[in-house]
Amino acid sequence: MDTKLILKLDKQVIEAAKRYASYQKRSLSELIEAYLRTLVDKENVNAETEIEISPFVKSLRTGVKIPMNIDIKDEYRNYLAEKHK
Repeated sequence: MDTKLILKLDKQVIEAAKRYASYQKRSLSELIEAYLRTLVDKENVNAETEIEISPFVKSLRTGVKIPMNIDIKDEYRNYLAEKHK
């Protein structure tokens, strides 16, 4: 059952949200409802329903630390250059 809700928001936020909704081919109401639903669903999730990672999957870790500022495309380009020398 749909119920009307009145919100008071900043005009610029509303305009930006309308553009985003239009780009997504959804109504602003649909976007707001979906967002609120994710907030409510997160609160309803407890420790018993969270996904547990199996010991096998945990064992697949390599221990390799990858820098946060790495340029993946550049690294791949260098790899291919070395490979095809």
